[in-house]
Parts: sequence; C-alpha cells; structure tokens
Amino acid sequence: MPRSRGYRKKTRSLLTKDSNDEQGISYLLREYNVNDKVVIKINPSVVKGMPHRRYHGKVGVVEKVMKRALLINVKVGDKTKKVIARLEHVKPLSG
Repeated sequence: MPRSRGYRKKTRSLLTKDSNDEQGISYLLREYNVNDKVVIKINPSVVKGMPHRRYHGKVGVVEKVMKRALLINVKVGDKTKKVIARLEHVKPLSG
C-alpha cells in the first residue's frame, strides 16, 4: 500500500488539544486591524480555513482583514509568504 502524503501528515502531536486548554467564544469576536502582529495557532477542532502545519507557531503581520479570515504575511526563511487563515487559527501576539 503506498504511503499517504496528505495535507495533515505528521501532525499527530501538533494537532492535538490539551485537556486543560479550554477557551470560550471570545477569541472569535476579537477584531484585528491591518499591521497587527498575530501568531498562527492552529485549532485542530476546526478544519475549515486551517493553514498548513508549517506555519503553526509563526508570527506574521495582518495585511488584509476579510469577513471571516485574515491575510497574513509570514516570513519563512528569506521569503515572505501570504497565508489565509480563519479567526479560529489566529491569536494576537502578546508582549
């Protein structure tokens, strides 16, 4: 049987929620503005609008605010990538 090379491969520990990591609904109601710094933190219970696992934990700058998602500029190596992620997978950078 050939090896699976799916979108979520090698994510067993990356895309698991902690049992004590409960959050309310307020994270969905946050408003973001252009040039805000955000962290891409994938919520594994929501598959829709999930960015690729290589961007998990990366810090980026909001370029465009859409109705249900954000366009984020993320620096990966020497390149700047544009990532579209829904609000469930983004949190503001603290500090």
